Amino acid sequence: MGVSLATARGRADSRGGANGANFDFSQFQDAFQNGSFGFDFGDVFTDFFGQQTGRATRRGRDISIDLEISFKESVFGTKRNVLLAKIAKCDTCDGSGATPGSELETCKHCNGTGKVHETSNSFFGQITMQSPCRHCHATGKIAKDKCRTCRGEGVYRKQEEVEIIVPAGIDGGEMIRLTGAGEAIAGGSAGDLYVKVHVRHDQRFKKEGVNLVTDLSVKLSDALLGAEYTIATLDGDEPLSIPQGVTHGEMLTIKGRGVPNNRGRRGDLLVRVKIQLPQKLSKTAKNLIEKLKEEGI
Repeated sequence: MGVSLATARGRADSRGGANGANFDFSQFQDAFQNGSFGFDFGDVFTDFFGQQTGRATRRGRDISIDLEISFKESVFGTKRNVLLAKIAKCDTCDGSGATPGSELETCKHCNGTGKVHETSNSFFGQITMQSPCRHCHATGKIAKDKCRTCRGEGVYRKQEEVEIIVPAGIDGGEMIRLTGAGEAIAGGSAGDLYVKVHVRHDQRFKKEGVNLVTDLSVKLSDALLGAEYTIATLDGDEPLSIPQGVTHGEMLTIKGRGVPNNRGRRGDLLVRVKIQLPQKLSKTAKNLIEKLKEEGI
């Protein structure tokens, strides 16, 4: 009722000035009292939203699923095929609802308009509402010879395989939207498929933007004198030089072994050095360390 009053006032303003002072509300009153006020909600929504609701595109239901991938797949991207049980367009009749080769005839319920008007009485008089024709699914056409696969509906429930392309660098919790991969509806467009991605935890690597971070345990002697280590990356084992005098927590970089970006380049692998201190020392080791201590090391 709030919408209808707003529309009436808007029409009053257009005829009698901005304040609507010249609008004759007695016409409103007479129409209600006599029960002859024909109210078409199609006109109301035309004025309010710029188009009639009957012309709005029908749309199928959206679907949401969860997808778990490995950490490596989240970095490089991957493809997954999933099997969904959903309402889909009939392959036999291509959604027309008619047996292939047969004709379509004009719907007698809506006279080919795809819309029907339903009138009911209310406190304010007669109210006319416009809605999509359920017999032809708002298409204005009905199959003369109905498709046996979908029984003339144009859609039916079946299992359908959908390919999901997971982009490189995706984070856990992000959503992938596949337009038109949701459920189909006769006489309209299919809904969308929303895929929520879950990334399995990897104990070796952590993602920071386009860079990957990993820890490397280094012996005290190697930290003091320098050494060559082999470190695991997502691309395989890589050699890494430990510089002489490296400090605990220092970051060493392996270029181009991080996360791909949208320009075709990759971030780096950052290696955090963790110096291992011996828990027990032999008598010989103690003597050597004592000598180092005397030299101020």
